[in-house]
Amino acid sequence: MNLIYFLVKLTINHDDDDGTIFDATGIFYYFSAFFLLMLAWETNDRLIRRELNADIEKTLDMSNGLKILGINLLIILPVAALLYYLAIFELDHICEIDADNPWLRFRIDFFRATVLGFAAILFNMFYFALKQKKELENTMNKLKKEAMTSKYKSLKNQISPHFLFNSLNTLTSLMYEDRDLASDFVSRLASCYRYILDNREEDLVSLEKELSFLDSFIFMMNVRHQGALSITTHIAIDPKEYLIPTLSLQMLVENALKHNYFSKEKPLEISVFSIGQKSIVIQNNLHVRKQKEESTKLGLKNIKKRYSFYTNQKVIVEAENGYFKVNIPLISRAINEVSIVKVS
Repeated sequence: MNLIYFLVKLTINHDDDDGTIFDATGIFYYFSAFFLLMLAWETNDRLIRRELNADIEKTLDMSNGLKILGINLLIILPVAALLYYLAIFELDHICEIDADNPWLRFRIDFFRATVLGFAAILFNMFYFALKQKKELENTMNKLKKEAMTSKYKSLKNQISPHFLFNSLNTLTSLMYEDRDLASDFVSRLASCYRYILDNREEDLVSLEKELSFLDSFIFMMNVRHQGALSITTHIAIDPKEYLIPTLSLQMLVENALKHNYFSKEKPLEISVFSIGQKSIVIQNNLHVRKQKEESTKLGLKNIKKRYSFYTNQKVIVEAENGYFKVNIPLISRAINEVSIVKVS
């Protein structure tokens, strides 16, 4: 308002100007500008809300924006004309607006009020549009996260019965062949399900917990496939210091089992190893199984989307030189202590 006042003051010439900033004329222009600006702003706010509340699916666009602008100007301009007419022609002895040509003074003041009102309305619309855009982005991000969480929970629910069914089949065979091994198998199976149940609501767990679960899972897979499978791990970092999406390593190992043919003559070799303090690689040799239907790659998509909520580092998938590799970033424990900001 001070900026507007001084701009107005500089555009008015008085023959008897004594240099006083807050004279009667200046005070009138100051408060008239304030009144018209607030009137334009508040009227615009009300018009926007009324327009959008009429239809919850509406947004502020060019069409309704021009409509609101037109209505607002139809309200503001007559008020401005009346205000300056009264000040110049009827209350000139109070406002002390001395002008050789009152009608010229009126046109100048009215034009100035029109420009300022138009600018205020556009600025208000721009401000509202940015605010609306931000709210829509926040809503979309929230909906995406909720959808991703729902898919993730659904995927975990699918893992549990499938995993249990295969494990029980293996256990049935072991009961008649090797009771000691069957006992170890039951212990590992219980450990796996305890992990799944304890972390069913967590999207991130420590790498240490995930590796412990993977160790039990590898034991069970080796027992089940009896020499047709070789899974090794080499993690050269402190697993307590890093986080990883829950069940991500198990999902990637199981993904290799699902899409590759393997036997004792042609074993599947899977390696899980760390690269510095940046990432973990899950690598397997390729014996691609012929699929009746094209793979949806749902597991890989799921992991990529989950990572996108916590880091800008990408999950890298490569297939070259007879090997399939998935490189997943390590997430620092500090992610739990700061606000997570995703840059798209």
